[in-house]
Amino acid sequence: MILHPIARLSLIFGFLFLALGVLFGAFGAHVLKNLVEASKLITFETGIRYHFYHALGLVLVGIIQQIFQNLKLHLSMYFFVIGTILFSFNCYLYVLSGIKIFAMIVPLGGILLTLGWIILMGKFFKFKA
Repeated sequence: MILHPIARLSLIFGFLFLALGVLFGAFGAHVLKNLVEASKLITFETGIRYHFYHALGLVLVGIIQQIFQNLKLHLSMYFFVIGTILFSFNCYLYVLSGIKIFAMIVPLGGILLTLGWIILMGKFFKFKA
């Protein structure tokens, strides 16, 4: 079976982000809990939660793209990848460094994640089997 190029890329990012989510989550649960204040730990956990949601979203996009190859889900995939990096990874960087600029970038990631879901929804409203 040959995977659609966007399905393949989306699945690669999804599985990579899932693996990283496990590692970062374990780091937060076992190392950070003793190093940072409770409010920063909540920020880290929010990053982890959105990291996992959107890693699973990438897997979902990959599966949907493979099944419905004419949907062209590349924008949703890119927004999930970039949005996860800007949202979750900047949560992590802020907690680890305390540098406020990382926290200020997080909302941009949230906007991209939201747009990824809206675009995905729009593709299904336009879809004709």
